[in-house]
Amino acid sequence: MKVSATYYDEIFDFKGQWDIPSKCGLKIIKKRGEIYVIVTELYQENTGTSVTYAGKSLRNQICESKGLNPVEIVYLECTPDTSSVLSFYDEQYFEVTFNETPQASYRKLSQEETEQIFIII
Repeated sequence: MKVSATYYDEIFDFKGQWDIPSKCGLKIIKKRGEIYVIVTELYQENTGTSVTYAGKSLRNQICESKGLNPVEIVYLECTPDTSSVLSFYDEQYFEVTFNETPQASYRKLSQEETEQIFIII
């Protein structure tokens, strides 16, 4: 299951759980005063930790690498469309909020919200 490069601008190498070398797709969009950091699961191309399990650590590694402040970004996880017959491989975007607790909050973006991020104006 190969993920189309249209979902990301670069492959980002990160330390996953137990410092296992891992990879994700990364796209950063600056729009209307917001900075969207979008991480995309690469499935078979990533033999390490998934973006969901890396969570806050991945966000912090990206922010450190790119000179971003974690509290000033909108962090999104993307499950890309891989043309699979399984519905959990359909394209979906989730806004992830990290709290003081180890548990993150996930909110699925609507189609309209997703389109607003990617529409070029």
